[in-house]
Amino acid sequence: MNRQLADVVDLEKNPLENKDFRAECKRTLEKDGALVMRNFLKPELISSIRSEGLKQQHLAYYTDTDHNIFLSDTDPNYSKNHPRNRLVSSSKGCITHNQILCDSALRIIYNAKEFRDFLCTVLNELALYEYADAQSSINLHYASEGEELGWHYDNSSFAITLMIDSAKAGGEFEFVKDVRNADAGEMNYEMSEQILDGAIDAEKLAICPGDLVLFRGRNSMHRVTPTLGDRTRILVVLAYNSEPGISLSESARMTFFGRID
Repeated sequence: MNRQLADVVDLEKNPLENKDFRAECKRTLEKDGALVMRNFLKPELISSIRSEGLKQQHLAYYTDTDHNIFLSDTDPNYSKNHPRNRLVSSSKGCITHNQILCDSALRIIYNAKEFRDFLCTVLNELALYEYADAQSSINLHYASEGEELGWHYDNSSFAITLMIDSAKAGGEFEFVKDVRNADAGEMNYEMSEQILDGAIDAEKLAICPGDLVLFRGRNSMHRVTPTLGDRTRILVVLAYNSEPGISLSESARMTFFGRID
C-alpha cells in the first residue's frame, strides 16, 4: 500500500500547509518554548505504530547512565556536588532508524516534504535534512517501569517527538523554561541547583498518544519522571539537521545505540 501523509496524519486538525496555522504554531513555540499538536496521528495509526514498536522492542539497546545536566564531562574546577558536576540518572531502550520497518508510517511522516516545510516555518530554519548515518534520523524510545530521563539541557536547538503510548503513571515531561543562555555563556548555576533540589516547581506538559511535540530544550531544563506500572512508555524522536551530510559522532552512536552501523 502506497500511503501518503494524509493517510497517517490528521490534516484537518493539523493543516500543515495553512499559513495561519503555521503562524499560530510558531507563536506558541516562541512564547511557551513548547508546542503540543494534539491528535497529530490518526487514531488507527497510533495502534499500528504501537504494535510495530512492541514487535521490534526486542531489538532495543538499553542504557542506564549517570550524567550531569549539561551532558558533558566533569569539570574539575567545581566540586562534585556543584550543579555543573552533580549526577542524575537516565535509562531507556532505543531502536534506530535502520531498524524501523521500511513501510512504517514513521518514515512517511519523516520524509514528507509538507511536514519538513511546516517544521522549517515553525522552527525558523531554512531547510532540514536527515542524518547522513543510518541510525540517527528516526529513533523509537522505550521506558519501562522505573526508567526515566534525568534533568538536562539539550545540545540541539529543538527536539521533535511523537508520543505513541503513555505509561499507566509517571513518565511525565517536566520543564523550566529559559533557565540559562548557552550562546551567551550564562549557565545560571544557582537556578539549576534549585531545580535539582526541587525548590522550583516545573511545568508539566500533558502529552497523549498521537500528539506531536516541538520543544526548545537548549536553555530550558527538562526531564521525564520514572515510568510507573507495567505499561511501557513509547516515544518517537524525529531528528533533523540544518545542514546536509551530518552524522552523529561514532562515540555518541556507541553511547546511545551500542553500535556504529
